Amino acid sequence: MSETLERLQTQEKSEARKKAEAWFEDFEKALAAGDAEAAANMFAATSFWRDLVTFTWNIKTVENPAGVKDMLSATLDRVRPKNFQLSDEPTEDGGVTTAWFTFETDIARGEGLARLQDGKAWTFLTAMTELKGYEENRGTQRPLGAVHGHGSDQLNLRQRIDHEKETLGYEKQPHVVIVGGGQGGIALGARLRQLGVPTIILERRNRPGDSWRNRYKSLCLHDPVWYDHLPYLKFPENWPVFAPKDKIGDWLEFYTKVMELNYWEKSEATSAQYDGSKGEWVIEVNRDGKKLTLRPKELVFATGMSGKANLPKLPGQDTFKGEVQHSSQHPGPDAYKGKKVVVVGSNNSSFDICGALYEAGADVTMVQRSSTHIIRSEPLMEHGLGDLYSERAVESGVDTHTADMIFASLPYRILHEFQKPVYDKVKELDKAFYDGLEKAGFKLDWGDDGSGLFMKYLRRGSGYYIDIGAAQLIIDGKVKLASGQVKEFTETGIRLEDGTELPADLVVFATGYGSMNGWVEDLVDRETALKIGKVWGLGSDTTKDPGPWEGEQRNMWKPTQVEHLWMHGGNLHQSRHYSLYLALQLKARYEGIPTPVYGLQDVHHAGI
Repeated sequence: MSETLERLQTQEKSEARKKAEAWFEDFEKALAAGDAEAAANMFAATSFWRDLVTFTWNIKTVENPAGVKDMLSATLDRVRPKNFQLSDEPTEDGGVTTAWFTFETDIARGEGLARLQDGKAWTFLTAMTELKGYEENRGTQRPLGAVHGHGSDQLNLRQRIDHEKETLGYEKQPHVVIVGGGQGGIALGARLRQLGVPTIILERRNRPGDSWRNRYKSLCLHDPVWYDHLPYLKFPENWPVFAPKDKIGDWLEFYTKVMELNYWEKSEATSAQYDGSKGEWVIEVNRDGKKLTLRPKELVFATGMSGKANLPKLPGQDTFKGEVQHSSQHPGPDAYKGKKVVVVGSNNSSFDICGALYEAGADVTMVQRSSTHIIRSEPLMEHGLGDLYSERAVESGVDTHTADMIFASLPYRILHEFQKPVYDKVKELDKAFYDGLEKAGFKLDWGDDGSGLFMKYLRRGSGYYIDIGAAQLIIDGKVKLASGQVKEFTETGIRLEDGTELPADLVVFATGYGSMNGWVEDLVDRETALKIGKVWGLGSDTTKDPGPWEGEQRNMWKPTQVEHLWMHGGNLHQSRHYSLYLALQLKARYEGIPTPVYGLQDVHHAGI
């Protein structure tokens, strides 16, 4: 028995615990009776239940009693949830009782977080943690490793791993193929490895981590280290708060080795088609110059949530005498000392590249085409992330998993309401900074509804910069600023729509990326890409995130309209957190566990 549970049973019950226990007792009775309506009536008129796989075999948020009733009516008979137990002492603040809990279904164990108000549930999170009978081999279940006893035919652990690497994909087919060996593919591969699902990760670059190493020299994480741990293995205690790209690349390479992943570098998938008669994908692969065919049951695209690079085709480009690059191709500033460089775009990559070019002695102009949200790293760390992802949070008992669950428990529908006060405060604290940017002619915004960075990221994945110093170069005029759309190239530079001509030896388009289903079009076909539809966004009907409301990230980490095809990615936090739920969905299919999906997402936008 855990110390927490023992304390819960022996100490005098707090009012918060009495409320939580009473609510869960009635809730479990309603569920046991199969009474979806009674259970739904325990939710407030405005309420949200977010389920990560346990009830829905999906990542799904239902809203209000009507949504809860519909979900439970469709799922209760097969899920049979039970044994709801408080896992920590409930708390109360502002009339809201917050309660952590665990529970079971017929086939799985789960955890969750409830917020109760006036005797009813306001927000409710349920998340699968493991499948019964298929638990990960860790903790007390960790493998022995050594071979005890005698016998000449026994292989040691190293020999078994080497044998698997030599035969998987040749003598034995993987159950899952992951296309893309960056942070997303590696995190998911580690989860599947621990669950015993035969998996191959395909990466076209030469080494694990090259997706980071090969970017521009000044690239570093703008998120803090506590936000960025990989599954199972945290960064060391002395790891930098903001890790440079090469350290991230080296860590990913190290991680693939210690987690014993079947990671195929120098391996590019050239085509993929689903063979419905055999229930498998046929994937043609070029592995370091040798062609072979893989036949997995499941195919995962982990090619980066940003999708394919947007590189505009403009009149006159063929006659331009300088270089043209997308930001993803930019090698860094070293070759451009004394050169004139125009960087088109005004978000993270643009600022990073402009700052490094200026430091290297280039003459740099940034072209801002539309307004940008900027927040300095220090106030973001203190006011935006500090309560969940910081040393302060760790010292107060909020580890990374707890932080992930708290963040996951906030419904997307109302998340902007929690974000607005943060950015209102930052706007006031950093007034002089923002005044300086506007005086320099920089166009600022705070998101369509003033909710700032995270909502822009979740809604569109663009339109922001976490400032680590380069914004001051705009304020001081050290990096020149031009505004407007690019009309065409000249022989010696670019011309904007207002007629402004900007001379350039190099033009870098920091113009972002398209939807991930563009990669599906390239590897499978256009019909399949259109069937999946746009990837990323919430349907908030804000800039670059068209409605209708989706309630979850479009097509990410969950079943798509194309069976056996999945999309995985996001930042390091999302790659870590959601890889568990995607891995459990794939494990269930590997073991033949029925996975009827509730609320499969409709397609409203093509995305390509």
